[in-house]
Amino acid sequence: MSLTTYNHVPVPSFMYGTAWKKEATTKLVQLAVAAGFTAIDTANQLIHYQEALVGEALLALARQGVARDRLFLQTKFTPTNGQDHRTPYDASAPLTAQVTQSFDSSLAHLHSDYLDSYVLHGPYQRQGLGAADWEVWAAIEGLYRSGKTKMVGISNVTAEQLTQLCAKAAVKPMMVQNRCYAALGWDKEVREICRTHGIIYQGFSLLTANREVFSDPSIRAIAQRLGTGLAQVVFRFAMQIGMLPLTGTTNPQHMKDDLQAEQLTLTAEDMQVIETVGM
Repeated sequence: MSLTTYNHVPVPSFMYGTAWKKEATTKLVQLAVAAGFTAIDTANQLIHYQEALVGEALLALARQGVARDRLFLQTKFTPTNGQDHRTPYDASAPLTAQVTQSFDSSLAHLHSDYLDSYVLHGPYQRQGLGAADWEVWAAIEGLYRSGKTKMVGISNVTAEQLTQLCAKAAVKPMMVQNRCYAALGWDKEVREICRTHGIIYQGFSLLTANREVFSDPSIRAIAQRLGTGLAQVVFRFAMQIGMLPLTGTTNPQHMKDDLQAEQLTLTAEDMQVIETVGM
């Protein structure tokens, strides 16, 4: 199964996230692909990601016959406020140059001459979009126009910021990646904007941000009735509301189990229960 953005690029319906995997990154990416994942998310940000080790995994997979075009690769430009001293660009350079340097560094890390999705890791300010955001977005639009990335997006964005971006950008984002809280209706407001504009909404921390959901008896009852795990119920719910879920599990069995979520079907009643569980 795949999702499609407004620019008609098909995207796998489940993504493997590589944050906080440290030196295990190479092995885990290989395991995820072996389990059946074809979409990989990373970032050029050494505090939380080892992008070069994702690249090592891709080289090993290529040797096993998994060609680059069989995988969907997404990485991010992380502004200086999300980096430590190890920036993948000259932190004193103009913002446009920082984006170009970071992008080129990502291609080198990933041993690829293009990306499937390139994402701004987060706006420079908590509210609204400032001059820095517009300059960086223009640089990202340039990468899209050059054909070096098939789609562009933004992460950690508010409904207000996304509305502004969609209204004023020359190229609207095709992807939004946000931490997704059940208590906020699973980021309902941002998801609505995405639906309106044909943007794919990617939800991360679906499990870790919503631990209270797993102790809810009504959710446990759904899992029991379907003979599956609680995580699979949440992932299937995400898919059925049109979201692209990310999982970062390090357990090979959980990788396979999570992918099985695609085979489940939740009823309208189940959906209603899960949609409102944390509110």
